[in-house]
This record gives sequence, structure tokens and C-alpha cells, in this order.
Amino acid sequence: MTFKTSAKVADAVVVSSKLEYEDAIEFGIKKNKLFVIPMGIDVDEYVDSQINHEGTINILFVGRIARVRRIEILLQAVARLSIPCQLILVGGEEKTSSLSKSGYLDELKNLCKALNINDQVTFVGPVPQDELFNWYSKGDIFVYPSLYENFGQPILEAAAAGLPIISTSVGVARELITDNETGFLFTGDVQELA
Repeated sequence: MTFKTSAKVADAVVVSSKLEYEDAIEFGIKKNKLFVIPMGIDVDEYVDSQINHEGTINILFVGRIARVRRIEILLQAVARLSIPCQLILVGGEEKTSSLSKSGYLDELKNLCKALNINDQVTFVGPVPQDELFNWYSKGDIFVYPSLYENFGQPILEAAAAGLPIISTSVGVARELITDNETGFLFTGDVQELA
């Protein structure tokens, strides 16, 4: 039985965000079968985040290193900033998606060299879930330039850590962030982000 058939004959279908709800309706699933239950996190693990007061702003990104995340936009924005900052990229390279293909991490490292920002960017690599809080606590601001997200767990984690968030209007960011009030939403433009 295919997923589409299974979803149509199921008594209920649970999705994690309004975006997934809308996608499910377009997929042909009836509204009366759909229930939105957002993914959860243990906020007690994140609430002790402290702002760095050392003068250098730590910009944090957490997530798969994948083309759909558009991390090159973040690198280009860092290169344009005139304030002292350090970009911390936490996550492993996605190599299985047809969108990502391999080599994206190498492309990002080459872009750092071309933009002359090697000393401002740290590629941490993959981190176990139970160690993520350590990285959120090092950040002063969280930036998520993704092209698409069905949910976006790192956005929720950053909010729980008390970090200011700048994100494209994807996944849970649409529901969590009121632009210029509880965070900032940007279109994905480098100049706008910088």
C-alpha cells in the first residue's frame, strides 16, 4: 500500500506544523482527518543560554549542511558585516538527498576562502542531540536561511535557548516568529540579512 493510499484510508493523520497541514490537504487528505501536533523539546535543557559580552558576536546555525539550507547566503552576509563576529556552523553534511548531492561542505569551505572569512567561520560537524545545548549556549544570535522546512526543530531549540532568531519564513518560523517583534524574518536576500 502506498503512502498516499494509506493516508487516505487512515482514521487520522498527524502532522507537525501548519505547513505540513496545508501540504497534506493539497495531497488529498481530508481536513477532518488531520491533526497538528507540533514536535516538542525539553525546554529545561535550553533555558540557561547566556549572551556573550566579549565584543565578538557569535552567530549560530544548527542543522544539516545541505544546499536547501542556503548556508552560502549566511557566509556572504558574514563577509559583508563590519562588526566583529564569529559564525558557528553545527551539523553534518547531508549526502543522500537529490537536492544536496555531495561536495556542498567543500564548496562552503572554498567560499570561506574566497570571501576571506576563514578565521570567522567554525565548521563544528555533527553533534549528538544531548550536546546541542552547549552550542546554543555559545550563540548570541541564531540564523536559519533555509529555502524549505516542514518544521525546523533548530528554530524551536534556539527559541527555547532564548536566542534572538533571524530566519526565512519556513516551517515553525512562520508560526513562532512575529517579524520585528519576536524575531526577524527575511526573504533569503544576502543584503537584507547583512
